[in-house]
Amino acid sequence: MTSFHAAIVHPDQSVTYCGQVDQDHVDQARAIAQLDTSPRFLREPASQPGSVYVLREDGDLDWYEPVGAEPFLIHDPDTEPRIGQGSLTSDDLPGADELPRGATGTVWISGAIRLGDGSIGGAMDTPGNPPRVVHHSTESPAGGKYLESVGSYLIRVASEPQLIYCPVTDRVGQFGPLNQSARALRNDGSRRTNREGRVCIQIEVLGYAKSPWTDGWDPAKKPGWQKILSAARSWGVPDVFPAGPPAKYPGPGKPRSRAVWQSQGGHFSHGDVPGNDHGDPGAISVTKVLYKATTTPPTKPKVSVAHLVAAARKDVPAPDGHTTYPTEVRIVEDALVAEGLLAREFADGSFGSKTVTAYAAWQRSKAGGSYTGDAADGIPGLASLQRLAARHNFTATS
Repeated sequence: MTSFHAAIVHPDQSVTYCGQVDQDHVDQARAIAQLDTSPRFLREPASQPGSVYVLREDGDLDWYEPVGAEPFLIHDPDTEPRIGQGSLTSDDLPGADELPRGATGTVWISGAIRLGDGSIGGAMDTPGNPPRVVHHSTESPAGGKYLESVGSYLIRVASEPQLIYCPVTDRVGQFGPLNQSARALRNDGSRRTNREGRVCIQIEVLGYAKSPWTDGWDPAKKPGWQKILSAARSWGVPDVFPAGPPAKYPGPGKPRSRAVWQSQGGHFSHGDVPGNDHGDPGAISVTKVLYKATTTPPTKPKVSVAHLVAAARKDVPAPDGHTTYPTEVRIVEDALVAEGLLAREFADGSFGSKTVTAYAAWQRSKAGGSYTGDAADGIPGLASLQRLAARHNFTATS
């Protein structure tokens, strides 16, 4: 019977070794994780035969490794790009802490949770090619602290993207700098897909491809996702899916065009990348993924000439402080104060004699229309009010 080393990987990547357990213990852990009602989730990576990982909602990761198993090197980053591939030459190699030539984009997202030691890849092979984003799904639950436990798992199996996102909590985790490669894609023959383009920002989103994570999700209320989009746009990644919307999963998928992948920038699904066979992230909403906040210009307040005339006729003969249309009158009085024609103390919403006198002065002024005689009687007309509105950000109506 196989014996296993048992350990717990904590969110800070520290490991608590728990000793050895037998096959029955691991089988029980596996069975519990496979229950529909269990807050745990099972992963058995093909890259580490016999190893069992259990994702936990509290952020810890249970790790069982067969005693005597071949050591698995978690990190072996290739810090040098391949010379001669694409447009890269030896003169183009950036130092470890340098950006590619002309780079101005975000390297580390503000507020993102740091996962691992930040060393997951190296320089891009084809920095002269367009920038892109690749979307994955983790095929695991979302919410809680699954972001940390899934993050620990991805580190342990050396499949880190640059970013991981939880659509339930809107939390963002980051494994490595955005200007360097990730480790979440298979090569396409000798072409290293992780290093394609100016940047190749890969995002693992907690969720399942069969149930697109954008369903019922509102990007307008998710500042964490908006930070991810802002970072991608800072590298010039266009808001398009060059290979078309991600395909439904399960399903027949679609062709993985090398020509499109290598020559066009934008957003791709894992199911679009040549050399790979995964179909994630499923049919996520392109519109939601590429969300752009729209800013509605503030509506200018409206002031009716008819209301002002009615106010002047009622407020002047009435006792001091009488108001008829105080909101609209106050807008006009504030404008007259700004013009230096009315003392602030008389801007009270009442179109009384002081306001009539001030408005008459506006009518006589060059800006107000240079009215004279009875035309400058202090009772607003549409033309003089439109001139005042144009200077003080409100709309005059008849």
